[in-house]
Amino acid sequence: MLAPQRQAAILDRVRAAGGVRVTDLAGEFGVSDMTIRRDLDVLADRGLLAKVHGGATLVDPGATHEPGFVAKSARQQAEKAAIAARAAELVVAGGAVALSAGTTTVELARRLVDVPGLTVVTNSIPVADVFYRDGRGDRTVILTGGVRTPSDALVGPVAVTALRDLHVDLLFLGVHGMSERAGYTTPNLMESDTNRALITAAARLVVLADHTKWDVVGISSMAELAAAQVVVSDPGLPAPARDVLAGHGVELSIADPHR
Repeated sequence: MLAPQRQAAILDRVRAAGGVRVTDLAGEFGVSDMTIRRDLDVLADRGLLAKVHGGATLVDPGATHEPGFVAKSARQQAEKAAIAARAAELVVAGGAVALSAGTTTVELARRLVDVPGLTVVTNSIPVADVFYRDGRGDRTVILTGGVRTPSDALVGPVAVTALRDLHVDLLFLGVHGMSERAGYTTPNLMESDTNRALITAAARLVVLADHTKWDVVGISSMAELAAAQVVVSDPGLPAPARDVLAGHGVELSIADPHR
């Protein structure tokens, strides 16, 4: 097993159990304690876990903590890829779509580069970069201005103004968290305003959220659960979450990363 694969597996263990011991991980993966400690150092440096004596625990980030784009890219990679592939099936040639900032929307952008005649609106620098690098001549990409966040989103009044007169068929919205009480949330107040402007511009809202986003609440709500027509998630989404979403009239699409 390569180090990145082992680190991803360790992170899954931490999230599932709340904490892990170095000796247990060393035995499970058949490597030395020192190798596991180096893995934990890498994950701790990315802000993905907290090292403690003899092991590691979950980070308690709080409602305003916003991980950087690189840190978020390392999380739930297989689930995000499956969610992006399922979401791409909703896009038709010649359509107008918006993609919010987020690591899952970047995965989606990579799957849309071959769709002909597409118009793309985004406030995400990495999403725009995916399309710019591809350089397809029959595509239009509109990147809002604004203030750059740790997740490489462009937000604030400039971004909101840029979106005010635009209209798209679909918005693919990445979220920091979602819950029955708070709806779809973000840890960044200005990003919340910008995402509301994206939602207003879209005829249809599709939320992209892996199972770890359920019952996570950022400081600012962007929309209530019923605002989305579709939520694309993965098989790890718990049954109570599925019931809540269905109760709010949301179509749930489950993308299995193992298929």
